[in-house]
Amino acid sequence: MAADEIDTVTKIMEDTRIAVLTYVEGGRLVSVPMGTQDLDDPGTVHFITEADSDKMHAIAANPQVNVTYSSSDGWVSLSGTAARNDDRELLERLWDPSAGAFMEGDADNPANTLLTVTAETARYWATPGSIATVVQMAKGLVSDSRPDLGDSGTVSL
Repeated sequence: MAADEIDTVTKIMEDTRIAVLTYVEGGRLVSVPMGTQDLDDPGTVHFITEADSDKMHAIAANPQVNVTYSSSDGWVSLSGTAARNDDRELLERLWDPSAGAFMEGDADNPANTLLTVTAETARYWATPGSIATVVQMAKGLVSDSRPDLGDSGTVSL
């Protein structure tokens, strides 16, 4: 991935507090909101979750996932695989008060773990900002010209 594309993907992901994780459960796609805990590398994302949950059982059976991010700067869709990550040191480093609101106990509770997503590709759409996007869409509606809604692409991670 080119450096400018990495920067675009990373910026959108950093500006999104709650991502949407989609996984397969019983042959159906299921989506849930998840708080991204770490973004050192847009190709590896960590979420804090309960180890014994329907989500974790479904992902263990079929690790293919998609994670979407949306901010005023654009949209990112990561496709990859997910796996339980029992790195207690990393869990403790990533734990924050918001995790405690949704989980029993704290990082020391063995019922809490990490879900690590390793992305293979990122599809992105970088917008020129919400106001500029609305203006471009309006121009497209009242003229024969195609609106400039930003850059998009698919990149390998």
